[in-house]
Amino acid sequence: MAEEVEKKEIYSRIYENPILRYVFLFFIDISLVTFSFFASYQLRFEGKLPEEEWQNFFKLLPFLLIARVFAIFISQIHRWSFRYAGFHDALRLAVGTLLGTLIFLSLVVFAQQPHPPRSVVALEFFITSVLFGGYRFFPRFLNYALIEFERSKGKNIRRTLIIGAGSAGELLLRDLRRSGEHSYKVVGFIDDDTRKVGKILSGHKVIGTIAELSEIARKHKVTDILIAIPKLESKKVKEILDKCKDLKLRYKVLPVSFAYLQDKVSASMLQDLQPEDLLPRESVPFEEKEVRNLVEGRVALVTGGAGSIGSEISRQLAKYGSKKIILVDINENELYFLYRDLKEKYPDIDIFPEVADIRDREKMFYLGEKYKPQDVLHAAAHKHVPLMEIAPEEAVKNNIFGTENVADMALNCGAEKFVFISTDKAVNPTSVMGVTKRIGEFIVREKAKLGKTHFCAVRFGNVLGSAGSVVPLFKRQIAKGGPVTVTHPEIKRYFMTIEEAVGLVLLAGLGKYGELCVLDMGEQIKIVDLARHMITMSGLIPEQDIKIIFTGLRPGEKLHEDLMTEQEEKTQAVRAKILTAKSFMPDNLISELNFLRGSIQNLSPSEIKESFKKIIPKYSISKVE
Repeated sequence: MAEEVEKKEIYSRIYENPILRYVFLFFIDISLVTFSFFASYQLRFEGKLPEEEWQNFFKLLPFLLIARVFAIFISQIHRWSFRYAGFHDALRLAVGTLLGTLIFLSLVVFAQQPHPPRSVVALEFFITSVLFGGYRFFPRFLNYALIEFERSKGKNIRRTLIIGAGSAGELLLRDLRRSGEHSYKVVGFIDDDTRKVGKILSGHKVIGTIAELSEIARKHKVTDILIAIPKLESKKVKEILDKCKDLKLRYKVLPVSFAYLQDKVSASMLQDLQPEDLLPRESVPFEEKEVRNLVEGRVALVTGGAGSIGSEISRQLAKYGSKKIILVDINENELYFLYRDLKEKYPDIDIFPEVADIRDREKMFYLGEKYKPQDVLHAAAHKHVPLMEIAPEEAVKNNIFGTENVADMALNCGAEKFVFISTDKAVNPTSVMGVTKRIGEFIVREKAKLGKTHFCAVRFGNVLGSAGSVVPLFKRQIAKGGPVTVTHPEIKRYFMTIEEAVGLVLLAGLGKYGELCVLDMGEQIKIVDLARHMITMSGLIPEQDIKIIFTGLRPGEKLHEDLMTEQEEKTQAVRAKILTAKSFMPDNLISELNFLRGSIQNLSPSEIKESFKKIIPKYSISKVE
C-alpha cells in the first residue's frame, strides 16, 4: 500500500512539473529512437549484421539522436496533451518525424559519415512514427475505453442520437467520449444531408435523416436527442418534436452562441430545448455598440421597473453603461430584489429604487424634479386582459391617466426622450387592456406637440417567459401532470424573446425613428401547437400523458392579433426589422379624456367601455358574463 502511494506521488511530481515532464518524454523518445534504429538494421540484415554495419550503427546513432531531439524540439511534440490529442497533433507528429529523418540525412552528408542503407532509413522512419504515435495516443484511447467501460456498468445509460453530422456534432461527440461526467451513450448521427447518410464520423455512423427519426429512435431504443446545429430553423425543431411526440424523449441543444465560439464545444454547453427555439423567424439582430451609444452615460427612469419588461430594460441599461437608473414600481418586494441584483452586478452604476404609483401625479412630478432623467421608459401598465374587462376603471386610471402623468412629468423635467411600451392588442382592440393601451399611444403623440421631448410608442406581441405569458403557465400545468388549458384550437399569437423586446425598445424608442415603432415578428404561432411541443420537450406524450383541454375564448380575447391597422400598413417604412408607421389621431381625444377624468367614479363598466368607442370607433366591446 505504501509503495503504491509512493508511486502515485512520483507520477504526480513528474506530471505537475513541466521540466521533469519534458525530460521524461525526451528520455522515452531517445530510447524509442535507439530501439527503432537497432530494429531497422536487424530487419534489413535479417538479424545477421556484418561487423562493418555494427560499426556504422554506433557511428550514426549519435547523429540520429541529435536529429530526432532537434526535430522534436522544433515541432514541439514534447509538449503533448495525452488526453486531448487529435488530428492536428497527429499531423504535427508526422511532420516532426519526417523533419528528423531529413536532418539526420543532412548531418550524415555534412559530417562525411558512411551513408546508411536506404531501407534502414525508411524502416527507421516508419518504426519511429509508429512508436512515437503509439505511446502518445494510447493514453487517450485507453481513457476512452475506461470511460465507456465505467459508463456501461451504470444503470442510467441514456441511449442518444446526435442531430447534425457537421463540425459541431463531431466536436460534441469528441467531448462526450472523453468525459465521464454524463450518462450519454451515442448510438449514431442524424443529418438531413443524404450524402452523409451511411458515412462514419469519429467511429459512429450517420444512420439517417430527420424524416426517419421516429423509426430510428424506436429501433435503437433512444432516450435522448442532442441537437448539434446551433442555428437550426424553427421548422426543423418542430419537425423533430412532431416525429418524436410519441416517444418520451429528452432534448438538448447547443446554444446559438456556439456559432461564434469556433471549435470550442463541450457537453456542459448543452441546454434544454426551449420555447424560444420554436419561434418561426431568426432572432432580431441588435448591434451592441449602437445600443450602447444610445444609453451610455445617461440618466434613465423606468416605470414598471420590477415587471418582466421593465426589469429587463433596467438590466440592459445597466449592461450598456447608463450613468444613473431610477426604478419606479408599486411592487416593493420585486423592486427590492431587482435593486439588490443590479447593485451586485453593476456596483459602479447609481441605481435608485422608488416605490411609487404612476397614478400619483404629484409623486411622478417629484421624481422628475429630483432625478432629472434624460430618458423615460414607461413600462408600467395593467396587462391582464380578463381582469381589466371586469375592472375597466382601473385600466383607465393606470393605462390612460397613469401614462399621461408620466408623459407630463417627462415634459416638465425636460427629458430628452420618452418611450411608451405598447402592445399588439392595441390594434383593432376588443379588450379594455388593448383599447386603453391604444389611447395611451394617442396621448404620447399628443404630448409630442407640447415640448422638445421626443415621444415614441413601441408596439410588439407576446414576450416568451414573461409573468403574463402562457409559457410559465404551461410549464406549471405540465409539472403538475396536466391538463394544459388552451382557450381555442385556432388561437394564434406573435411571440418574441424578452431580450428582443427590450432591444427593440432601446434601439427604436431611443433612436428617434418615429412616433410608432413595430417589430417585424414573422408568423404567428398556434397556441395549441406551442402546448403540444412543450409537452413533448418535457419528455411526455401530448393527449396521453398530458391532456389538452379547450376552455373557450376569454372576455376581450381575439383569435389572432395584428401589429398595425390598415391605415398604418399603408404608411409603413422598414428599417432593420423595425417598422415605423403613422396613425390617425381622433379629434375628440382631449374632450373624451376630460370626460373620463371627471366622471370615472360614477360610470358603470359598460358606460366606460362605451366612452372608449367614442375615441376608437373600431373598438369591439366584449361581453363579460
